[in-house]
Amino acid sequence: MLQQALEKLNIIELNPMQEAALEAARHQDLILLAPTGSGKTLGFLLPLLERLQPGVPGIQALVLVPARELALQIEQVFRQMGTGFGVKCFYGGHATRTEKNGLTNLPALLVGTPGRIAFHLREQNITGDAVHTLVLDEFDKSLEFGFEEEMRFIIGELPNLQKRLLTSATAMDKIPAFTGLKKPVIVNFLEDKPSAPDLIIKAVPVPVTEGEKADALFRLLCKIGNKPTLVFCNQRDAVEALSDFLTQKRLAHGIFHGGLEQPDRERALMKFRNGTYHLLLSTDLAARGLDIPEIENVVHYELGNAETYLHRNGRTARMQAKGNAYLLLLPGEKPDYLPASLPTENLPVRPALPPPSPWETLYISAGKKDKISKGDIVGFLLQKGNLQKDELGLINVQDYAAYVAVTRAKAHQLVQTLQNEKLKNKKVRIERAN
Repeated sequence: MLQQALEKLNIIELNPMQEAALEAARHQDLILLAPTGSGKTLGFLLPLLERLQPGVPGIQALVLVPARELALQIEQVFRQMGTGFGVKCFYGGHATRTEKNGLTNLPALLVGTPGRIAFHLREQNITGDAVHTLVLDEFDKSLEFGFEEEMRFIIGELPNLQKRLLTSATAMDKIPAFTGLKKPVIVNFLEDKPSAPDLIIKAVPVPVTEGEKADALFRLLCKIGNKPTLVFCNQRDAVEALSDFLTQKRLAHGIFHGGLEQPDRERALMKFRNGTYHLLLSTDLAARGLDIPEIENVVHYELGNAETYLHRNGRTARMQAKGNAYLLLLPGEKPDYLPASLPTENLPVRPALPPPSPWETLYISAGKKDKISKGDIVGFLLQKGNLQKDELGLINVQDYAAYVAVTRAKAHQLVQTLQNEKLKNKKVRIERAN
């Protein structure tokens, strides 16, 4: 079954970390330490898959994660593996009733955030009696986000737990006793390096006032141009303020932080992935765990601590690709964890706005619950919308909606042409996605 799952994912062979995790988890509890972007999700899903038994009723395995996006990402990977085992994903930000109604057939694997899983256990919507395997993914982040009480309660509700797999991108000084780890094997693929060897780090000196700092960022972003770029701030208020400033400058971007509603966060990531915009302003919520590929540039608008610095930089220069990290430094600002000397990035005096992205995202008012697939949408847009294959980008099909990247030049025409058309005998609404 493992080989079949890898074929479904178009993976020819596992990397050394995944091989080591798979072997170690066959014998003992596991602590898996590896950087963001190294493939930890498969590092625990494959050992978990080996333990699932067909035909066994109830939830056999539970994966707890600190963030909703990470839960959805893990669910998606498991579905893509085509194992035949059911999987569901529970998280805050939408109605608990919807999740409860979906429990008619219990999944073999349940993925979720601690708060929401604890709620369903307390309400007796689910039981942990059949759970034999527990994964705590990005475990240190769950503790940091204040989920200890919920995790302690959840583990106490798993009387027949046999295997525990903990993952993190940070070495942990001490594992809390409530996890119940029994002589765990530690698979450590972390490297004590300040940055990746193919990561170029540059300083951007800025004047002392915050207004001038925002202007320096604007000039830097104009120089970078249309390259995928993540800008990190320490607080969500800073993200919002910076977004207002860049909106006034007419620089297209998205924002991502914990204060946004879940649909808004999902759309921001989706538009960033599909190229509708190349710039995402974020708190450190986007620094770990999320699947955001091919980031060329990371910008530290505000500096955090040494650990935060490493995780932010880990979003770029991944999988043998090159990347850049830019540090906007106020006068006298030089934390100890930075290299002794840094090259300086010169900024244009008269910045020019980058050209708009060639892609735009369209919303379609039908999804999986309407029996709509990606193939249906492709046929609909090519045949009825007269779109060419190279004018169609990434497609994201959700339960009751779908989002499609199309070339910006054709977006308006498509909305007009398809407004009264039917998709699989269902009249749908099509419009530009907000």
